[in-house]
Amino acid sequence: MPWIEIISYANSGGRLRRLYDRIKGPGDAVDDIMLAHSLRPHSMEGHMALYKAVLHHGANRVPKWFLETLGVWVSGLNRCDYCVAHHSAGLERLLGDAARFAGIRDALASGEIETGPFTARERLALRYAEALTCDPASPSAAMVQGLRDAGYDDGEILEINQVTAYFAYANRTVLGLGCSTEGEVLGLSPGNAEDPDDWSHG
Repeated sequence: MPWIEIISYANSGGRLRRLYDRIKGPGDAVDDIMLAHSLRPHSMEGHMALYKAVLHHGANRVPKWFLETLGVWVSGLNRCDYCVAHHSAGLERLLGDAARFAGIRDALASGEIETGPFTARERLALRYAEALTCDPASPSAAMVQGLRDAGYDDGEILEINQVTAYFAYANRTVLGLGCSTEGEVLGLSPGNAEDPDDWSHG
């Protein structure tokens, strides 16, 4: 449980219960990262709207597995074991390929992304995310041009930027409030990419 007071699903009502009903998993389970918002439901609503738009929206063009990979990478750089665990499980499910997942997981965990099963342009995107995470003032116009030269269009570059920025926010929410994966089902996520208002986790 987070270090601050939370309102459980069983004790919730009104707007908070309605939000919980939109995001809960099996058995009315609500993840710690969302429970941490329970005293301010409006911030939970903002968090989920951003999360769905950045990672699980049908208008995104960067493959979902790679957006998840960026999330695991950024979370590892931020030493956020909670988000690494959840999004690694989600990535493994998306890929459906144990060997490929193991190669990605090991490369990200070691920091040696050149050893992972990535294309040259995917490695550039991972290095951009690393720069933005570890030294936010370090990305340059030249780095963005390098992503263009590798075949990303500007909308895709925006997606890469936004996933990186979102995980900086999510990691700091988790780390700053003491969220734990204990008792949680890992890897659940909103599956309906075509409806931005469908936040159900399954």
